[in-house]
Amino acid sequence: MSTFSLFGRDPQKNSGRALRYNLFLFLSSPIPLGYKNKKRISTTIPHAAVQSVLAIFFSTTFVFSQQKPADSTKTNQLDEVTVAAIRATSKTPVSFSNLTKKELKSRNLGQDIPILLNFLPSVVTTSDAGNGVGYTGIRVRGSDATRVNVTINGIPYNDAEGQGTFWVNMPDFASSVESVQLQRGVGTSTNGAGAFGASLNLQTDRPQTESSAEIANSVGSFNTRKHTVKYSTGLLNDVFELSGRLSKIASDGYIDRATSDLKSYFLQGTYVNNDTQIKALVFGGAEKTYQSWNGIDGETMSENRTFNSAGQYTDELGNIRFYENETDNYQQDHAQLHFTQKWNSNWNSNIALHYTKGKGFFENYIEDADMPDYNIAPIYVNGTIVNTTDLVRQKWLDNDFYGTTFSTSYKTQKVDVVIGGGYNIYEGRHFGKVIWARTASTSEIGDKFYDDDARKTDGNFFAKTIYQTTEKLSLFLDLQYRTVGYRANGDNTGLVHDRFHFFNPKAGLNYDLNKQNNLYFSYAKANREPNRTDYESGNTKPEQLHNFELGFRHQSQKVKGNANFFYMGYKDQLILTGALDDVGNPIRSNTDNSFRFGLEIDATISLSKDISLKPNIAISANKIINLTVGNLNYGNTNIAYSPAVVAGNALVYHPNEKLTVALLSKFVGEQFMNNMESPEAKLGDYFVQDLNLSYEIKPNKFFKSIAFNGLINNILNKSYVSNGYMYDLTPYYYPQAGINFLVGVNFGF
Repeated sequence: MSTFSLFGRDPQKNSGRALRYNLFLFLSSPIPLGYKNKKRISTTIPHAAVQSVLAIFFSTTFVFSQQKPADSTKTNQLDEVTVAAIRATSKTPVSFSNLTKKELKSRNLGQDIPILLNFLPSVVTTSDAGNGVGYTGIRVRGSDATRVNVTINGIPYNDAEGQGTFWVNMPDFASSVESVQLQRGVGTSTNGAGAFGASLNLQTDRPQTESSAEIANSVGSFNTRKHTVKYSTGLLNDVFELSGRLSKIASDGYIDRATSDLKSYFLQGTYVNNDTQIKALVFGGAEKTYQSWNGIDGETMSENRTFNSAGQYTDELGNIRFYENETDNYQQDHAQLHFTQKWNSNWNSNIALHYTKGKGFFENYIEDADMPDYNIAPIYVNGTIVNTTDLVRQKWLDNDFYGTTFSTSYKTQKVDVVIGGGYNIYEGRHFGKVIWARTASTSEIGDKFYDDDARKTDGNFFAKTIYQTTEKLSLFLDLQYRTVGYRANGDNTGLVHDRFHFFNPKAGLNYDLNKQNNLYFSYAKANREPNRTDYESGNTKPEQLHNFELGFRHQSQKVKGNANFFYMGYKDQLILTGALDDVGNPIRSNTDNSFRFGLEIDATISLSKDISLKPNIAISANKIINLTVGNLNYGNTNIAYSPAVVAGNALVYHPNEKLTVALLSKFVGEQFMNNMESPEAKLGDYFVQDLNLSYEIKPNKFFKSIAFNGLINNILNKSYVSNGYMYDLTPYYYPQAGINFLVGVNFGF
């Protein structure tokens, strides 16, 4: 349904009625949740009854829009408690960056969260489809996504077994995010797997005191489009708020057939009364993406940068064809319940319960598959045994993740103490089945050719404090105990039954030179368990990290900046080898000793009242000491996927309250895709620029605001590659799109 026909013939007379009616139609429309045997399974998200509630409560936004707004100060303070236990502040001796909802909004036109974070210090991002929609990845200080600990309202989001994050499962989640903090290095104690490169903390929308609604639509290159409906009732009777969002994103992708069909929802209810807040959330999404993770070899890339080999096969007549359902299909649903209590001016506490359900599969056409590998009985044809066939397989995941997190804090002018922790359980099934085979057999179609189970428990307890010893000096201490149990049985992992006990201390100091300048220093120790792919590859040692940070912060009226030296020394680090396993997971290997050492500088500089600069640069050495592979010693080599220079800048022109223009620049230095520094494994450096425009008007009548946003990516039309891997000695690349655009309009009510 077109947004522009939403209001009927007379916008002033019929707008409220038409808006409620059309939103009800939107909320009631069927949404695909998954696919089974190539047939689409449709339902409503979350279900019809909930959607009716959404529509009813959306209607109440108009009824209560004239009521007196509640005081938002106390509401915001209570909402911050849910993430305050794991977030850093100006008194915390670690390096971090914050992003607000407003800073994300102008570029939130359909691309994924990693792409929206691309211009932060030490960050490198990539996209399988080449245009930032679908499967995307992020690295911080050279550490990949499995080593970036992600939490949502303090709840762990990383996959418990693989330790990675898959934002494709929650498309348009940025539209429901209040703020983001990226801590580089070990950072502060947090829930979930230990951070070995960074921690990414996301806080969802805080309760609004006034009713509101938003309809956002955007379109762009490669047939990309995003449609979002969002609303809040405001605080009804000053105590209850209900908010929600429905989103749909689709794209053909830059790479051939790299299509994305993504849908998501978000529903949040909040009760606030005096010093008590109860917040319940359900959110999630369903994705269907055509596989584009094969990459492309150099020779093919020189002839056709967008070629995609996924799904390719030869038919009986010798013609090259592509299987139409070579797709990845997954649905993930989350539920969170947070209880926050402010006991007095010094004490507050938070406890949360959570549950995540994930289920889905990817489907492949396999040529000349060995029938015994798929539990298909060989057959005899004219006295000759036939044990290969073309087939279509599905590899499934069916997992449950649930647990609790908690924290209590005590704060005075001199002491800030937080005690907290969490306990989480993961239960997962991995199984595969053949849904079609060319060769007839006595085996049944749909029989499982593997069926593995896994269970992981993860508990932690921490206590941390910032103590203001003098007017200028504060001390930081953070102690965490973490225990991890992992049990798995499978053809690739074998029988696994491991238990790890980790003690992770952190300490530091912060010294205020004056009101504008301060110094900080910290030391942190972190331990981390292997992931499922590591067990499959035979690398079962846990890894250990010693992280030192020395920084200087400056804040004045025109300049805000941070300079940070870091040293990260690893023992038995699980480093990327550049190779992938048979389902595309990166293969890692323990190395005895390695380190990362560097300098990060970032700033915000006001050149005038209209123009500002936001530069950042990270210069680092990332080395393996005496790398040995097989019987060969390569000496000291560069760690794979770790560029020595990563730099970014935003030149922002803001002449008035309506218009903002930003030129965004990103440079990533050369890097290697393996650890032997093979010449063929080198990825060249690249420099790209994006242009972001935002124009907002506030009619103060029916619309509270109308915002027009535009994004021109790669305005210089550079041909570049941001990621790749090695298959034996052959490099494969992920080309990124040349110049492309996204434009959108947001109607706020």
